[in-house]
Amino acid sequence: MWIHPSEGGWHFVSLPKNIAKEIRNNLKAQEEAWGRMKASVQIDELLWKTAIWFDTKEDTYLLPIKAEIRKKGHLKVNDSLIIHLWL
Repeated sequence: MWIHPSEGGWHFVSLPKNIAKEIRNNLKAQEEAWGRMKASVQIDELLWKTAIWFDTKEDTYLLPIKAEIRKKGHLKVNDSLIIHLWL
C-alpha cells in the first residue's frame, strides 16, 4: 500500500502487472469511465465493495484503500497485503 503524492493523500495498492494484463484482456468491456471497474475486495476479515481504476502511466489497476478500511484492519503504508478481488 502506498500514498499518492497529490493533496488528500489517497492510499492505493497497485495490482501486479501480470494480473492487470489478464483483467484488461478478459474484462475490459466491463470498464466504465476513466477505466473504472466495480469490484469486491477482501483483506483478512474485511470485505467491501469498491472499484479499481486503470492507470495508463503505471500500466496497471489501482485499488483505493479508504481510511475506514485502513483503520479497521490496522493497515499501514508499505504493508504487504493478501488481497482477494472479485470483478
